[in-house]
Amino acid sequence: MSAPAIRVEGLEHTFRQKGREVRAVDGVDLEVGEGEFVALVGPSGCGKSTLLRVLAGLLVPTGGTAEVGGVSAVGRPGLVAFMPQKDLLLPWRRALANAALGLEVHGVPRKEARARARALFGVFGLEGFEQAWPAQMSGGMRQRLALLRTFLVPSRVLLLDEPFGALDAITRRGMHAWLQEVLAIEPRTVLLVTHDVEEALVLADRVVVMSPRPGRIVDAIAAPFARPREPGIVTEAAFVAAKARVLAALGEGDDPVSAGEERTAPGA
Repeated sequence: MSAPAIRVEGLEHTFRQKGREVRAVDGVDLEVGEGEFVALVGPSGCGKSTLLRVLAGLLVPTGGTAEVGGVSAVGRPGLVAFMPQKDLLLPWRRALANAALGLEVHGVPRKEARARARALFGVFGLEGFEQAWPAQMSGGMRQRLALLRTFLVPSRVLLLDEPFGALDAITRRGMHAWLQEVLAIEPRTVLLVTHDVEEALVLADRVVVMSPRPGRIVDAIAAPFARPREPGIVTEAAFVAAKARVLAALGEGDDPVSAGEERTAPGA
């Protein structure tokens, strides 16, 4: 039997801040199968972003293991494609050059990297903007460009940290539909961090709920519909029931996580 795309066992991490220790995650166990889309939700500071940074090889945990495709990801960047909360587009590179950056970093010659990026501009709704500067693009276009750059990284595993958190509700809904279309064309394993419960249930196969800091997994809820999903499913009884279960696991929805409010905190 092949290894899961992502496996985390007994993960622990403690930050040291201003002379005190802050325990971000405590004993997290998680498996994500090949091609599965899993969303992580939980209060700010519960360790969601910490978990992604460990899997991205950018943070060495104080305990436990983290594997991607059966290989330890601890201290080993490059096993996954990681999109942080901010798009981090380089303002001095045009859209095509930004999109090709991940390929170039992985050793693909510039000409080939840009040709491969250009071929996907239409799929990502960016055709005609290859030579645009990031400052000339809307927020939604910048997010699509950042996702294109992430998709082009040669990894079957995507880690997305609040990719739509800064967008308005209408733009976000359009991005949900667009992302589902792209994943239907280019299937990947996805681990998404979000503060929006509806977003998690619209996009993911499974929603994993984390407790307040120190973060532990307290529930995992299967989304009640096959992908891709239309926005109208949010009013259907099965969806409403799944949302109620997620909110109950979060503490009956008292945290702003239920409204999609984004806050930043160490170990978020």
